[in-house]
Amino acid sequence: MQRLINKVVEVFNAQFGKEQLVVSAPGRINIIGEHTDYNLGYVFPAAIGEAIYFALGPSNNPTKCTCHSIDENESFSFDLNDIEAIPSPTWKNYILGVVAELQNTGKTIQGFNLAFSGNIPVGSGMSSSAALECGLCFGLNELYNLGLSRKEMALISQAAEHNYAGVKCGIMDQFSSLMGKKDQAFILDCRNLELTYVKVDLQNYSLVLCNSNVSHSLVTSAYNERRQQCEDGVAQVKTKYPNVQSLRDINMDMLNELQPILNDTVYKRCKFIVEENQRVLDMGKAFENRDLEDIGRLLNEAHYGLRYEFEITCEQTDFLADQFVDNKFTPGARQMGGGFGGCIIAVVETEKLNDVIKEVSSAYAMKYKEATFLPIEISNGCHLVNN
Repeated sequence: MQRLINKVVEVFNAQFGKEQLVVSAPGRINIIGEHTDYNLGYVFPAAIGEAIYFALGPSNNPTKCTCHSIDENESFSFDLNDIEAIPSPTWKNYILGVVAELQNTGKTIQGFNLAFSGNIPVGSGMSSSAALECGLCFGLNELYNLGLSRKEMALISQAAEHNYAGVKCGIMDQFSSLMGKKDQAFILDCRNLELTYVKVDLQNYSLVLCNSNVSHSLVTSAYNERRQQCEDGVAQVKTKYPNVQSLRDINMDMLNELQPILNDTVYKRCKFIVEENQRVLDMGKAFENRDLEDIGRLLNEAHYGLRYEFEITCEQTDFLADQFVDNKFTPGARQMGGGFGGCIIAVVETEKLNDVIKEVSSAYAMKYKEATFLPIEISNGCHLVNN
């Protein structure tokens, strides 16, 4: 981590001079609760040790901003008075979106210089995009004393992703990057944005991520299609239950009653979300009770739903999940993130973790490619770094 921070500071100093502040913006895991956030349900995320690090400071021109991505080895400049989204998918749109949405709130910022780099695997489902948005928003809030709350910064960052990156994401990723606390996950109610922290203490077990290294893109995947299918289901349920506003308001009795008027695909999508919401609440209780059997069961049920009902897994992540749960030292595992690639999150007996990783890694490499394994350290949300 320190080496990465030093690199970011050195690049910034070489390009822009030494006047800077340094921000850490973490990625996240989501223990359970996929695609429930934009359906105004519940999620159970936590910030992690992997992060994007930013060095930023004021520019000499009050309206000119220059940003350098160290990992992409690419720079671009723009004027605060002339911000437009770039038509093709690019990291630049996240930057432009945050600045534009800050201005839309009536906040005044001036030109700035920025250099950043991170160790969150892109396309892995650990929300590198949200870390980019939230870290910049947090940094500008500090640099120009904007007085924004963390909740306000999360909503600004979400709007940036909607309006400039083209992904109609829920609020979970941004809340995770800004609200995380060390050694704690939290249940977030995505309707009223209330959150409840839950201590993560698995005793003799550990959380581990396994990156399939099948990279996904939420813009080009079926993410927005799944969201539309959920909205279609809500619209049809409202014909019988007009007070329903989202899948959060629907239970399985209502859904089954209306199954004849829903097409099979929409029914499956809605069924997954309704049951996943309940799994999140049950998982919170399982963590409070340190009930490893229940934690594993809920992870396995979630993967089944992702695979056969929401249909956003892929051959490689299904294979990895099966490899984990077939191992007697792993109570449960599931695909994590938006889908169509990315990571598996698993609970593994700590003493046997290296053995399990070796077995899963070998099997996956023989059939597909190398997987990457990452033990999880649950960390604090966005914060300033002393450099």
